[in-house]
Amino acid sequence: MKPGRVSRGSQGWLMTAVAPWGENAEDAYDQGLVELGLGDTRLIEVKGAMLPLNFEATPPRPLPMGSLVECHMATAYSYNGSSACAGVAWASCVTPEGDECAVVATISTEMDYEETTLLLRRNLQRRLASRDLEVITFDVAVDEVTAGAEHHGVAMAALILPNSLSLGGKKSSGPIRGGLTVPEDKKQKRVDVKAPAAPALRPGSKRSGPSSDFSL
Repeated sequence: MKPGRVSRGSQGWLMTAVAPWGENAEDAYDQGLVELGLGDTRLIEVKGAMLPLNFEATPPRPLPMGSLVECHMATAYSYNGSSACAGVAWASCVTPEGDECAVVATISTEMDYEETTLLLRRNLQRRLASRDLEVITFDVAVDEVTAGAEHHGVAMAALILPNSLSLGGKKSSGPIRGGLTVPEDKKQKRVDVKAPAAPALRPGSKRSGPSSDFSL
């Protein structure tokens, strides 16, 4: 195995779905989950840019009923003939130190498919640039929904990670990158300035000095 490479094991895939005929937003969302293949799962929607270091893109597959699934998801809602788009993108990257990693980006808009795809690519590029990462390969998935008349619609895009929660933290994480942390000796020292405490008063005792009457 080459230096900086990690063993593969955290599999995942991109999926999109639309549901234009929901009676309400919650109904449309549930229909979208079914179309994504997540209708029978226990779903954990995660945030953040980083994927497990051993991420590998694979073809979609059916998931067991009741399984616990990690998912990076974008959801866009529409109503009564309006349109919306949702998209997810991921990229396999390498750090300047030679460590491989993977990054994900999501977006939800009321723009059309082409504009949303461009914005999603820009979001992914910014995440790579802010972490000083060089892209190796990437993939993008965007979908657009137009809600039915007097109905709620939803567009959903997801990066589904069915087994990342069972791998354990040590297998899916890597070294701490020195350039992205602040050394202890350079952290700004905190200075606490506290007002002097007021003298304690016994019940029924009067405060010394001029008194004020705040009664109504």
